[in-house]
Amino acid sequence: MSTVATSTSPLPSTPFIVASEVMRKFMTMVERVGRHVGAVLIMGETGTGKERICHTLHEHSLRCRKPFVEINCAALPENLVESELFGYERGAFSGADAAKPGLFELAHLGTICLDEIGELDPRIQAKLLRVLDRAPYYRLGGHRMIATDVRVLAATNRNLKEEVRAGRFRKDLYHRLGQFELCVPPLRERPEDIVALAEHFLALVSGDHKFSPDALRALQSYSWPGNVRELQNLVNRICLSASDAEIQASQVRRELRNADPDNLAQASGIAPVKPLETLEAQAIQRALEKTGGHRGLAAAELGISRRTLSRKLQECGFTSNRVGRAVLGMLDPEQQRLYRASLRIPVSIQTQDRQELSCTALNLSASGMGLEGLPSALGRNCGLQLRFLLPGSETPVETAARLAWVGARGSGGITFTEVGPIARQEMKRWLREKMVQEGWTVQPEPPAELAD
Repeated sequence: MSTVATSTSPLPSTPFIVASEVMRKFMTMVERVGRHVGAVLIMGETGTGKERICHTLHEHSLRCRKPFVEINCAALPENLVESELFGYERGAFSGADAAKPGLFELAHLGTICLDEIGELDPRIQAKLLRVLDRAPYYRLGGHRMIATDVRVLAATNRNLKEEVRAGRFRKDLYHRLGQFELCVPPLRERPEDIVALAEHFLALVSGDHKFSPDALRALQSYSWPGNVRELQNLVNRICLSASDAEIQASQVRRELRNADPDNLAQASGIAPVKPLETLEAQAIQRALEKTGGHRGLAAAELGISRRTLSRKLQECGFTSNRVGRAVLGMLDPEQQRLYRASLRIPVSIQTQDRQELSCTALNLSASGMGLEGLPSALGRNCGLQLRFLLPGSETPVETAARLAWVGARGSGGITFTEVGPIARQEMKRWLREKMVQEGWTVQPEPPAELAD
């Protein structure tokens, strides 16, 4: 079994147990997105731990020392959602004996987590969109405008794209929330985590029991529609009914049958023979995951032409949504421009007065770079000429830039002002490689004639 890496969440009793490579990649992406400032949309099936992902994003953000406020949008009656989110004044409605600040006010300068965002009423969606755009708002029954600075994390087990197409969710709000999209992998796609989590949950309730190897294999054979939450509940029930120290596969299967009678064949531990079409679909799915959703690279990985791959995708019933579900996250062209990758390379700088400087780059995006080793005498907005070589490249990048900010210890940020086509292509190539390495699906940019 893989080594178990534990990343402690803000909830002390609920650590992240990560044993699979796919989840390690996902948690790396979560930490990277946490350091950005944009809104994040977390999608995943029920029980996959979306709420804990929100906590982790906050803990890795620059707002980690500020308030973290969460609300389950599905748990509140429709008539209370607006007053909870935005507050109310005394006398706003029957029973409002005193003014109450809303959750956005309580989260000022921090983070708010909107769980089950797909359940919001369209009227509340419109007001939420204005708040996300930093527009001041009124408390319910109020006359004083409230301004807040809050980072929004939203979570849902719904397919919001389908909700948008059906007219149940605002398209503009969906795009505003999804500056970054994270897709939490379901438990059935990471069998190593099933074993690690089952043993962890068992240790929490009993130090006298352990699973036999056959019992662990029985757990891995189940599809876990309720994901981690279902697994924890099942382990608790098994532990209560276990008479021997070692839990056998027969006990696991019995509890699985009791929990879900529709899965008798699955719980029996007998794996059905998979048809060729299913095996072929799985091979295509794995190739798309490996190449970050790039169909040309996936076709090369499978040893078939891109046209054949497109035909097989249609035959297997893959839609663009289904292909996207296999990946951990997606970056559209706008998000790719915001993406920032860590690196450490030397950078040669020439100032406006021809002074030659040597610095070290700490990160790179399509629009700028973070540096260390800058002299504090440099003035903000001063013009610079940069030259650097990206890792694995033989083509130096030369670009004009201006100093956006400089700190007391020589750290600073620059913004590119003039980037030639060769330099732009080289940076774009390197950044896309980093995106794919981290597990992102990188949407292609629209053709030039459609971009305007």
